[in-house]
Amino acid sequence: MKLDAIDLRILEAIQENGRITKLALAEKAGLSPTPCWLRLRKLEKAGIVSGYHARVAVRRLAPVASVMMEVTLANHRQADFERFERAVAATPEIVACWSVGGGVDYILKIMTADIDAYQRLVDSLLDRELGIDRYFTYIVTKTVKEETVLPLASLLPTAG
Repeated sequence: MKLDAIDLRILEAIQENGRITKLALAEKAGLSPTPCWLRLRKLEKAGIVSGYHARVAVRRLAPVASVMMEVTLANHRQADFERFERAVAATPEIVACWSVGGGVDYILKIMTADIDAYQRLVDSLLDRELGIDRYFTYIVTKTVKEETVLPLASLLPTAG
């Protein structure tokens, strides 16, 4: 799907505020409400807008441990990757996982109540024999930046 400048303005606006009113969105996009709403529906049907979410400031509710974990699998067959990825998908504490190139296979972002809970999670992953050869743990001591709004204008070419 080819996007134009109006589509980008719509996407940027809903990234910043998913609860924006139809009228406010139309103003930001430079359209009247009905055509703007139709464009948004088209973006949703195309899967470009994949959902609307609330950002929960969990640290205001309770202390949490954020951990980044590098994982290298012992074997690199497709079945090994699939088994590991199924386990990751089924583990709620693993809030993000990236398959990466380089010296490791995956980088995971894990959130638990504390470091003891993290270690219990790791022990359970190892006990399940998912093919983990080695892992490295990085405790997040401070979040410097964690964007949820993507810089669409600099990432995507526009039709004008």
